Amino acid sequence: MKLASLRSGRDGALAVVSRDLGKAVKAGAAAPTMQYALDNWAQVSPALQRLYDQLNAGDVEGQFPLDLDTLAAPLPRAYQFLDGAAYASHIKRNRAARGEAIPDDFYEKPLVYQGISHGFMAWNETVKLPSDDLGIDFEAEIFAVTDDVPVGVDREDASRHIKLFVLMNDISLRSLIPAELKRTFGFLTGKPASSMGPIAVTPDELGDLWDGKLVAGTMKCWVRGKQVGNIETGIDTPFHYGDLIAHVAQTRPFEPGSLVGLGTVSNEDESAGCGCIGEIRALETLNSGAATTPLLRFGDEVRIEHFDREGNSVFGRIQQTFAALDH
Repeated sequence: MKLASLRSGRDGALAVVSRDLGKAVKAGAAAPTMQYALDNWAQVSPALQRLYDQLNAGDVEGQFPLDLDTLAAPLPRAYQFLDGAAYASHIKRNRAARGEAIPDDFYEKPLVYQGISHGFMAWNETVKLPSDDLGIDFEAEIFAVTDDVPVGVDREDASRHIKLFVLMNDISLRSLIPAELKRTFGFLTGKPASSMGPIAVTPDELGDLWDGKLVAGTMKCWVRGKQVGNIETGIDTPFHYGDLIAHVAQTRPFEPGSLVGLGTVSNEDESAGCGCIGEIRALETLNSGAATTPLLRFGDEVRIEHFDREGNSVFGRIQQTFAALDH
């Protein structure tokens, strides 16, 4: 099943989207918002699935051509945003370029931080920030969206609580992050609001891309019109979604609509490129002694899109520019 949120108030209006992303139909009373659907998944998902099947067959009342410009983030507000650094090459390169080692227990338990969950930008929304001297960067990621997760869930059962996957641009401010991390109290001002791709996808809809642990496929990234990433997302991480969910759930339950990411996608093979400029600059530093690729400035554009084995877009794209805050 593919779902989206039409722009409507703070929480959007839930819509069911066809497999080819060509048309949609409002979910209506069955589930007025994505959060309502997640809160009541067992009750409403059969009705949403029927709508999806009818829409793909072309015989559902009220269907309309899908205009991606009308879509907000699939889940405009979430109860929890948990992001990891599970792709080993990403964390190793970035830390090595700063002259730092990865944690001694990196391969034993995942690195996870909790970020902003109270508002996600739409796929094409201009990112407005106070200054482009903050070291603006994008990060290409795939996030899981959960239902209720109990305290103490084990890593194998944890993945069963994933109801949807979404594309994410986890925006970073590289000029602020190193100093914040050195204070040993985590990210704060270095992590502004993130942007979410337009389409949320159920695990079963991913077919062979989803093995119950990781989402495979190719993440392609463009910066200022140049492709910088062609990354296989289903490899090169010692941890899967169930690992991260279980790690955090040791001490807390999750509300429906909690978001869990494995971090910036990255491959050990350098020829695959990178899912953020920070990693490009880290490789430049390690390989030639100096970073030459500039971080993002106002007016620059980023595009992120994940593709299946046949070259079809899985979640739609994130395509946005950066600008100064309105005053």
